[in-house]
Amino acid sequence: MNPSGPTVGATFQAPICPGVDSEQLARLGYRQELRRDLGPFASFAAGFSFVSVLTTVFEMFPVGYAFGGPAFFWTWPLVFVGQFCVALCFAELAAHIPVAGAIYQWSSRLSVRDVGWIAGWLTLIGYIVSVSAIAIAMQSILPSLWSGFQVIGANPDVTTLTGAENAVILGTATILASTLISCAGVRISAFVTVAGVYAEIVGLCLLVATLFLHAQRGFAVTLDTTHMAPGISGSAAFLASMLMAVYVMYGFDSAAELSEETHNPARTAPRAIVRCLLLSFVAGGLVILGTLMAAPSLSSGELTTIGVPYVINAMTSGVTGHLLLATVAVSVFSATIAIQTSASRVLFSMARDGVIPACSALARISQRTGTPVAATVFVGVLSAAFLGVNYGDSSLFGAITSSAVGVTYFAYLLVTVPLLLRRWQWLKSPGPSPFGFETKGRIRRATVNLCAVVCGALFLLNTLWPRKEVFDPGGERPYMVAFPAAFLTIALASGFIVRKFQKTKSAS
Repeated sequence: MNPSGPTVGATFQAPICPGVDSEQLARLGYRQELRRDLGPFASFAAGFSFVSVLTTVFEMFPVGYAFGGPAFFWTWPLVFVGQFCVALCFAELAAHIPVAGAIYQWSSRLSVRDVGWIAGWLTLIGYIVSVSAIAIAMQSILPSLWSGFQVIGANPDVTTLTGAENAVILGTATILASTLISCAGVRISAFVTVAGVYAEIVGLCLLVATLFLHAQRGFAVTLDTTHMAPGISGSAAFLASMLMAVYVMYGFDSAAELSEETHNPARTAPRAIVRCLLLSFVAGGLVILGTLMAAPSLSSGELTTIGVPYVINAMTSGVTGHLLLATVAVSVFSATIAIQTSASRVLFSMARDGVIPACSALARISQRTGTPVAATVFVGVLSAAFLGVNYGDSSLFGAITSSAVGVTYFAYLLVTVPLLLRRWQWLKSPGPSPFGFETKGRIRRATVNLCAVVCGALFLLNTLWPRKEVFDPGGERPYMVAFPAAFLTIALASGFIVRKFQKTKSAS
């Protein structure tokens, strides 16, 4: 245990060999408490389930198409390039600091403890809200599979009162089941996550094959700019459509959050991070392209309201459609477990360092299951409680979940910026860097790091930009255009308050 938190500027160790994971962890200041039960595929599955392109592309396609039309396809590779640079930086750090609570740990060791603490706090907020956002997606799937899942009323639309109520019920049930499985042990939760990944891959293959077999137009559809949102410039519409990809491509660091539960994490976690994002990019890009090529009509308003399901229903039988929806439901549940597990490990890591309230309880590991039960339950309770916002106002719930993505991107910058500053010091140093890289390697990695910082900052700015068309399309709530920036400000302010409170409590 390291009650004072991670050591600032700690020397980075070279990647370790299998069999000495606990010794490496001890050199980083911690003893082995979590159980190392995860292999390479389970580590990959954690990140792939978090991104969950089958679920998120289904959900976010209308956002991209509504603003950019078919041309919004090009935002997908643009965002990928930036996020892949971030993933490479994270993979590099995961190889040398294989510790739970990755974002918090990396930022703390690269900069100062207060910056690292804020990075952990923002990551925790972003992940908790993400648990709610992914769990409530069950309302868009389960009632379509079987009417019995519509427990309240008959209209499953989340914008209606009964739809919102039922969404809270299904979301709460999903989070409850996820919490129970996560508390049962990382091996059990990993088994469910891996099963979900297999189901998602099968669903993606089936979906992509179906879309391309029913293609009505060629790749040139991606150059069509005639269906961009009217009333705004083409560049503004393109940037707004980029939010779809920005909202999807994050969470690939989940493999690093499970480093203390993975065999040979210095080798496994970096590969899992890179492979997760690569596969997500390819799969998501094929789904987007296939949907554009197979859509019955590019002028249909249902592409901007329903998206991918509209195209599926137009070209498949009920059996095929239900099979695809079933795989999406499994993916949603798998993603809920993956995100909740990542959030609980961030909370556990901060609690273990004694830097948050109730740290002694939240850092406790169950001797029977080898998991931080209190931290897992705490994340589940907060996520379920947050679902109540959807019952009161589904548009507000959507605004908060979108804003939480911006909070997470800010946390990522609190890792990539300090890392870039460190690299600048290493480039000027005549001796070998703490990472042990040669000069050529330093320059290449610094270039990738610079790209990660610039792209991350631009993506964050794009997320926070006050747009009436995005946050107040009806013109009824003009104050909502500032909501993402306000949410980030509140998250930062609350973090400073909690941090100061904990410091005062520790000093007394």
